[in-house]
Amino acid sequence: MDKNQTFGIILIVVILIIYSIYTKPSEKEIEAARQERLKNDSIRNINEEIEKQKAADYSNELNQVTNKTTIEELNDSIETDTAKISKIKERFGSFGESAFGEEKFIVIENELIRLKVYNKGGRPYSVELKNYLRHDSLPLLLFDGDETVFGLNFFAENRRISTNNLFFEPEISDSIIDASTGERSLKMRLKAGDNKYIEYVYTLKPNSYMVDFNIHFVGMDNLIASDVNYIDMTWHTNVLGLEKGRDWEDQNTGIYWKYYQDEVDYLSETSDHDEKTLTTRVKWVAFKHQFFSSVLISKSFMLNAKLEQQKATDSEEYLKRFDANISLPFEGKNDETLEFSFYYGPNKYKTLKNLHVADDDDLNLQKMIPLGWGIFGWINRFAIIPLFNFLGGFMSNYGIIILVMTLLIKLVLFPLTYKSFASSAKMRVLKPQIDEINEKIPKEKAMERQQATMALYRKAGVNPMGGCIPMALQMPILIAMYRFFPASIELRQQSFLWAQDLSSYDSILQLPFTIWQYGDHVSLFTVLMAISMVFSTKLNSSQMQGSSSQMPGMKTMMYMMPVMMLFWFNNYSAGLSYYYFLSNVITIGQTIVIRNFVDDEAVLAKLNANKKKPKKKSRFQSKLEDIAKQQKAIQGKKK
Repeated sequence: MDKNQTFGIILIVVILIIYSIYTKPSEKEIEAARQERLKNDSIRNINEEIEKQKAADYSNELNQVTNKTTIEELNDSIETDTAKISKIKERFGSFGESAFGEEKFIVIENELIRLKVYNKGGRPYSVELKNYLRHDSLPLLLFDGDETVFGLNFFAENRRISTNNLFFEPEISDSIIDASTGERSLKMRLKAGDNKYIEYVYTLKPNSYMVDFNIHFVGMDNLIASDVNYIDMTWHTNVLGLEKGRDWEDQNTGIYWKYYQDEVDYLSETSDHDEKTLTTRVKWVAFKHQFFSSVLISKSFMLNAKLEQQKATDSEEYLKRFDANISLPFEGKNDETLEFSFYYGPNKYKTLKNLHVADDDDLNLQKMIPLGWGIFGWINRFAIIPLFNFLGGFMSNYGIIILVMTLLIKLVLFPLTYKSFASSAKMRVLKPQIDEINEKIPKEKAMERQQATMALYRKAGVNPMGGCIPMALQMPILIAMYRFFPASIELRQQSFLWAQDLSSYDSILQLPFTIWQYGDHVSLFTVLMAISMVFSTKLNSSQMQGSSSQMPGMKTMMYMMPVMMLFWFNNYSAGLSYYYFLSNVITIGQTIVIRNFVDDEAVLAKLNANKKKPKKKSRFQSKLEDIAKQQKAIQGKKK
């Protein structure tokens, strides 16, 4: 790594630091946000307590009615229980009969997923992805148990109805299999009287992560007020931790959504708490893990939504708590159907990109994968991912795939690497002449020194930025890789050498303590990456001769970078550290080879020959000379 490369890296780091400082909110803004959050939390906690109390009272009443163990007890309390049953039925009106039932589960599955549906609420109770496991080798469940809430909320006959607490009846005792298509369907019906019901219809196609989900309203025009034009849907889940690196998984888990016929957006994944009210139409809402997602997709649109996520700081089992309150369009017809689809599956770029619920509908679900913004995302989408998938078609070992991919990338970038080295060689052979200029012109006359140096560069045909520009052109690829590896589900649980999971950190030593910003383990790939950076720095240190006098701290900074990278990358993807290690080793090899072909004396002879050729001043050089003349004139007047 020569001085121009180092300068490019330092410049990028400085820009990022300045940007973070510039965008940091003021103390006043932080305090205002904190007060607003406390206010909202207080209101939410009060509402939750009220709802919990109502639910507890309702549950106690049901238990008192149904938990009789002897005939004598039943006979003694029949009058009281009858009154309570009547009271409960009165509370739910036409839905009163559905307030009682026997809890049961119905399962529909295909080759990829196993969906368990709970008759209480008629809702998805758990989803297992059959081709994946948790980091601890247990079955991978996107969600499981009573921690999940999914249902409709509305007023019927002036009563508030929440379907999540009522019992649905399967149309038959098990799922229906279509012999011609292989589709599996399940109908769950919430009855409200004769020919009056709300029906959930789940349809699962073979070899698909998509579950069609239709909500069928029949006879609701006589129960729900005619002036109601929407139905509320509540979707809540506690997000289970599925990966080894909890911190990294937490930073890549959040709520995403797509505006109807518009862009994809998301809540801050790194914030402990974030929420947003969407006042316009929404196409889909996703509860996204690092590598998997549960997505509710409307085949038309949802009216609006209020979304909230909060870090589960009080739980080791869960990462975050997601809440979505969604308004669905409702016309109040006698027979009305709202059509949706659930996606329960991996965040795999090709899979998400090819998902559609209509032929002309571009869902853009692949934008949930954090490939980077701007040019970094373009490089990943149009170069890295196609190359990665192409190599994956021929090789099964992802460590070898990364090696071959690194070799191909370095081969493509070799002309830039050579140009950078050649520019550094020109600067190096001109060093004695630059030293002569510095000896003749005292340091107090910095502008005059700079003018003389630039004149030398112009005569010799050297661009002082010639080494930095090729490095700058390579930086987007390095940054794109930083986003690519941790987001690639293909690397998940793929082992290579000592690394058990290339998508997470590798560990050869577990420390009995935690080091701030480093962690409680030692990643060997990160150590090798840092060592390769040191060797690269030492190999190119001779090219920095002369720069130390102009930039005394440069050499120190070059040796500080490996130490900083050692801390930054210890908890990152092992595949990323492995790639940077390979890249450094190949760069070292390229440098050694190029040095054997570059003759400093020949380079100097060519530069001296260039001096004899007539040169036209560039605008930049002319500007520097004008500034120097102006400063010299000002100094002459002062004397």
